[in-house]
Amino acid sequence: MNVDDIKNLVPDFAKDIRLNLSSVLKDTGSPGLNDKQIALLALATAYAARNATLTSAVEESAFDVLSDEEINAARGAAAIMGMNNIYYRFLHLVENEEYSKLPAKLRMNVIANPGIDKVDFELLSLAVSAINGCGACVASHERVLRKHEVTAEAVQSAVRIAAVMHAAAVAIEIGNTGSAATAEAA
Repeated sequence: MNVDDIKNLVPDFAKDIRLNLSSVLKDTGSPGLNDKQIALLALATAYAARNATLTSAVEESAFDVLSDEEINAARGAAAIMGMNNIYYRFLHLVENEEYSKLPAKLRMNVIANPGIDKVDFELLSLAVSAINGCGACVASHERVLRKHEVTAEAVQSAVRIAAVMHAAAVAIEIGNTGSAATAEAA
């Protein structure tokens, strides 16, 4: 499956999302990122967006570009950020500083040893954190990326991929639900 196949999953009412997929999933539309980073980001954010149809399509496309280790890193980023984003969003939002003084007591070994370049894993963590809405994690991963001299343009491209992949997942889900609702009404 390629970008066009993924775009074709998006219903007509979300034409803007299809156009954005065409753009962000190509290196010319995601300045500062290489093809491998784009594929990693698309896969990690598809997992984070939790739409099986989109995830399956992106996985199929990713097998042509990514190694097994890289695919597992994308899975690891989606999984670990799924946990961390909840925990650290809680710490950020709660109005009691006592919680931030307590140890997290959560295993996060994949962050130290992700199986891919650590900067690439930080890009995945940032993008997944943006989808999951954890401001504390977004800020933390952005700081690490900038410390490693990743350009603002590359950071923005990673988050744009996350935004478009999430929107595609929503549009596909609405399209599938709408089709089922229309069929039931008939």
